[in-house]
Amino acid sequence: MATKGVILSGMRPTGRLHLGHHSVLNNWVRLQEEYKCFFMVADWHAITTGWEEAKEVHPNTLEMVADWIATGLDPEKSVIFRQSSILEHAELHLLFSMITPLSWLERVPTYKDQIQKLGELGKDINTYGFLGYPLLQAADILIYKADGVPVGEDQLPHIELTREVARRFNYQFKPVFPEPKGIVNKEVAVLPGIDGAKMSKSYHNYISIGAQVDEIKNNVNKMVTDPARIRKTDPGNPQVCVVHKFHRIYNAGVLEEIETQCKAGAIGCVACKKQLAGSLETQLAPIRERREQALAKKGYIEEILRAGDEKARAVARQTMEEVRAAIFG
Repeated sequence: MATKGVILSGMRPTGRLHLGHHSVLNNWVRLQEEYKCFFMVADWHAITTGWEEAKEVHPNTLEMVADWIATGLDPEKSVIFRQSSILEHAELHLLFSMITPLSWLERVPTYKDQIQKLGELGKDINTYGFLGYPLLQAADILIYKADGVPVGEDQLPHIELTREVARRFNYQFKPVFPEPKGIVNKEVAVLPGIDGAKMSKSYHNYISIGAQVDEIKNNVNKMVTDPARIRKTDPGNPQVCVVHKFHRIYNAGVLEEIETQCKAGAIGCVACKKQLAGSLETQLAPIRERREQALAKKGYIEEILRAGDEKARAVARQTMEEVRAAIFG
């Protein structure tokens, strides 16, 4: 039963999720036992950097929500909904834009960083939509009067902007919104891609949450290991090995033994990778099965979203009645 307040979190629908999302979803599953949780398909956010791929949003949504359900999100415990189905988000975003200084948006650290990074990939995101997306995030959060938002440390400036917007609105008009806190879970693991870089679909270096046996095996075999280790009997350095970083999450119970064997040259990289692939398959097989079952039921994901949309809309409409009364009297 929810006891600690309201949580809002979401993901952009870019298709199937990968292991980089796995620990985030596990955290969501834990949160839904303690909070009233709203988990949002952030489809409007998806087109702030990929409007030319908007036609992929719907099929990607089905794939992503299937991963959510397969990992353990329960539509009976949490509200799972589409951002674009709740038009009140857009209305609140518009009203916030009237009172938010432009400088607040320009100083968000990820703004210039993402313009540079995505520009290098050939994407032109010099648009109002991209500049204003942290304000849309603020509307997403505040319209449900969320007390907390689970985020990575890099997203904390976005939560601070949300708090500033809430304070400004409450001061200019009347108190309507709480000031949400960013919830940084130190246990949420950050996994690298199989090449050691950040795990990303853009880099094609990921393993899907619902990966088949061959995908798991092939990608584990591609993982970067200690480059100084030539022969399997050479002592290895686990700290520079991508395989070891996955062992820390998926083989934590025998991690010390694996490290000892690696450092002593008692286990080769091939055998170490085989052990990891076996553990990944053991843990991902039930998720893969539940995922396939969810997608096989015709209309099942859509029905979850329709029901979630209805619940979210009821809350959003009530908040907007308070907002309009505060502004217009």
